[in-house]
Amino acid sequence: MGTTYQEGIVGTNTREEWLTNAVDALRPVFYEAGLSIPAKVKVSCGWPSKKALASPVTGKRALGQCFASATSAEGYNEIFISPVLDDAIAVLDVLVHELVHAADDCVHGHRGPFASMARAVGLEGKLTSTHAGPELLAALNALNLPPYPHASVDVNRAGLPKQSTRLIKVACGECGYPVRVTRVWLTKAGAPVCPMHGVAMSIKQSLIASMKEEQ
Repeated sequence: MGTTYQEGIVGTNTREEWLTNAVDALRPVFYEAGLSIPAKVKVSCGWPSKKALASPVTGKRALGQCFASATSAEGYNEIFISPVLDDAIAVLDVLVHELVHAADDCVHGHRGPFASMARAVGLEGKLTSTHAGPELLAALNALNLPPYPHASVDVNRAGLPKQSTRLIKVACGECGYPVRVTRVWLTKAGAPVCPMHGVAMSIKQSLIASMKEEQ
């Protein structure tokens, strides 16, 4: 990866402008790895459709997602970068991973051709949660992009109560009637029904109820 990268990019007043310019800046990196970023790629700052919020058990979350071109009426690979990220290099790291999906048009998941392309471009670690290796990291820093124009958005900062045991607290959204249930039964049979109002309880409503109790 010996290419001399551009010394700066203009037109980065919005997140989408920055991300679009970042895609163009990454094209030489992919080219040197023998790969090609599709011409029709759009990137936005937005929550992935799955696992966008940190798991209360593992703390893991999705930081990016790429959609196959067939999902777009215009035939674009649509990529979303989590609003949690606000560091330029961290954003580029995730963007490279999602652009590999775009190069594969999301056909092979994290297997086969995706794995080969990810390694070729310099991504290391578990294929479902890669990180830039030393050579790729140096290339990302050499892009010399301006700061990412975004401040991190993280719901964990809101002070919501955290689950501390394996029993999951659910509650009625009407009255706050609380019950603790194992994750296995929540998955297998669904949330219990409130005996007073006859509505299914939920984890989300239990958090709201708990917040109301603290006010």
